[in-house]
Amino acid sequence: MTTDATASLEDLALLTAGASMWGTANAAGAPAMMLADGPMGVASGRVDERDVSILSPCPTALGATFDREVVRSIGEVIGEDAVARGVDALLAPNLNLARSPLAGRNFEFFSEDPYLIGALGAAWIEGLQATGTGAVAKHAVCNDSETQRDRMSALIDEAPLRETYLLPFEMAASADCVGMLLAYNRLNGVHCVEHPGLISIIKQDWNFAGFTVSDWFGTRDGVASAKAGLDLEMPGPGSHLGAKFSDLVHQGLASEERLRDAAERVARAADRVRGVKRQDLRPDEIDERLVHAAAEGLVLLRNEKGLLPFQPDRIRSIAVIGPNAVSPCFQGGTFAKIALDPDTPTPLQALRDHLGDRFAVAYAQGCLPEPRLPAFLVAPTDDLGDGQKMGFSLRYYASQDLSLPPVARETRNTNSLTWFARTGIAAVVDADAAIVASGLYTPLATGAHRLLVGATGSVTVRVDGEVVFSRALELAPGDIMGRLKANDADSVALTFPDLAPRLIEIEFRYRAGRVQGLWFGMEGPDLEEARFQEAESLAGRSDAVVLMLGETSDASVESKDRTSTQISDRQKKLAARVLAANPNCLVVVNVGQAFDASFAEGAAGLMLALYPGQGFARALAETLSGLREPGGRLPITLAAREADYPVFDLTPDDKGDVAYSEGSVVGHRHFSKHGIKPLFAFGSGQGYADFVLKAARIVGDAVQVTVTNLSAREGKVVVQVFAKDAERSYPVLVGFMTQRLPGCETRDLAVPLCILPLRVWTGDGWRPPAGPVQLLVGTASDRLALELAAPTSLFSSLSA
Repeated sequence: MTTDATASLEDLALLTAGASMWGTANAAGAPAMMLADGPMGVASGRVDERDVSILSPCPTALGATFDREVVRSIGEVIGEDAVARGVDALLAPNLNLARSPLAGRNFEFFSEDPYLIGALGAAWIEGLQATGTGAVAKHAVCNDSETQRDRMSALIDEAPLRETYLLPFEMAASADCVGMLLAYNRLNGVHCVEHPGLISIIKQDWNFAGFTVSDWFGTRDGVASAKAGLDLEMPGPGSHLGAKFSDLVHQGLASEERLRDAAERVARAADRVRGVKRQDLRPDEIDERLVHAAAEGLVLLRNEKGLLPFQPDRIRSIAVIGPNAVSPCFQGGTFAKIALDPDTPTPLQALRDHLGDRFAVAYAQGCLPEPRLPAFLVAPTDDLGDGQKMGFSLRYYASQDLSLPPVARETRNTNSLTWFARTGIAAVVDADAAIVASGLYTPLATGAHRLLVGATGSVTVRVDGEVVFSRALELAPGDIMGRLKANDADSVALTFPDLAPRLIEIEFRYRAGRVQGLWFGMEGPDLEEARFQEAESLAGRSDAVVLMLGETSDASVESKDRTSTQISDRQKKLAARVLAANPNCLVVVNVGQAFDASFAEGAAGLMLALYPGQGFARALAETLSGLREPGGRLPITLAAREADYPVFDLTPDDKGDVAYSEGSVVGHRHFSKHGIKPLFAFGSGQGYADFVLKAARIVGDAVQVTVTNLSAREGKVVVQVFAKDAERSYPVLVGFMTQRLPGCETRDLAVPLCILPLRVWTGDGWRPPAGPVQLLVGTASDRLALELAAPTSLFSSLSA
């Protein structure tokens, strides 16, 4: 027992709901825990751009490393950062599947493959928890899409649910994560926080000793959740559990045993994460780990005629072109977005620093970035003595009467503001109140502009004192979060005949709630053709081109899925013109999920950068120069056509149902089963060395493979082992290993095998696969050169 043996039911009940937005209760002898969102770092509970923390590569980029040690090392970095910030547990890792290329949070998923997700997720958990910080794995389960995620129901049979979608969570439980966060969505008609079958699997079948927690504001029915096995409602104070849990017991609506179990689970976790903490890494070690992980996740898909690494004896001038060279996408735009150090270098800066002494490096933007919400660069109107030269001046009011003096002021240099109640912020959130943002905007060009603005309440916009937009909006408390997540904005057309500064004032009035938000942007004249011409002219007179295209950080958001896998039409036009001018071009695509790569046909090089975190710039520059090697392999499949993906559209039907009709045949399994040739297969990627895999044999619980590096330089090989049995007409990933080999060296590598992906669920237990099992060994799902039979002894631990 970790709670006070003399604690009353009322005291124990307090442990079953948060005490604040991010903190649990200090009650019944158990200490409070401070939680924070993840998985790319320690997200600010205030959602404040000034709360800078470490930004790691996104999970998909970590998935591309295929390297447990790299992922474990990043878990340690994030864990130590959590310790430094007084955070006890992180809501991470995200163990959902990249089921469709359109999922809005795909960048938070390690892979489309359940075993790769589970293995790397476990490594991340081990690294994080080695620092004394707890991992709360999320979102159990089938939160694989964002459209109507609060009400959608994943319709899935029990076998694929257990064999595929729950496998990563089972592996997280085996890695002893401190908690499991239950998803917003329904599972076969029942919300996950109220699903006794799901929670029973977690607690009973897996013998999981940790706690289960609702996603924030995700608890709907206290009685159903309490009975099902939910241990902790967040955020606090509780609306359904907490103090109300003891009332449910006294009323006979929930058992005392269930209350005590919930309180004990939360208390044990609190004792555990409030124990010994570790902070051993030096700043230079942290930087090196972030850069190394970013480089290990860069996936080089094409490198014709030895374009990379750049060599001075072959080229003298390099044109860097594209919006992502100066406005890279380091991360996605969910509520877990990390406040990035403003001094983080851009790829262009790093390329000039690392290549400028050997090559002439010139830059052309080519086209503007295309964020959903463009930046709004203003100077503050109020001198608050904070030294801020950029950003809006904010005045906070305790009511909607702006004639009264403000209760607080501050400068905020961001275009998206979110205020959660009870998080130590200046805004008065949980009362009818108002905020005024003002700034001086200086146009960079004359002509047509577009101002965008959205909020969780009524907005009035003035330019030089003249009202240019006004919209009345009063939201019920239950509708505020939906409006905030949607992030929709109104557009206001403006024309500036000169470059004189304009006073921009935004009045925001709102009704009381737990959260409020205000977002805005300003878009100037495009000048598209002039930018195209500049880019193709520079490309034409350069020996090589690095064309950096991709997304902006608000392309991947919560509560919205994508509509296609295409990059923007503007960027495709730019690519066509640049490639026509100079095909000796490396196209670097900075996106967070599977994309249509057909636009890059004809380019000598193609690299997928994913979202590489704050080490991106240096990692890219040192990789192109040859100091490092691109270490990534595709953790997802890139299809030749959108119609080839096993799952595409994620829109629920009229009942809110999403049918998981593909069962376990998701990702690369689908392409293999149906004989569909992808553009780039799962596991694809190359470094700067060539390898050959020779003989393979079974040694214990591993496949031993003889690997030879055919090149003179050291390189990385990723050996992948798939299994195929009589019941499955597609190979299943059961092992992988990453190894660096010196040039011209041959070595025997032992790839450990995992039988979990081969289990068959019978309805009342597990059994081994039927018939003989063949092991296929290679370097990608479509390059499996070696084959051998798996001995039945591999499956002896599974009950028949």
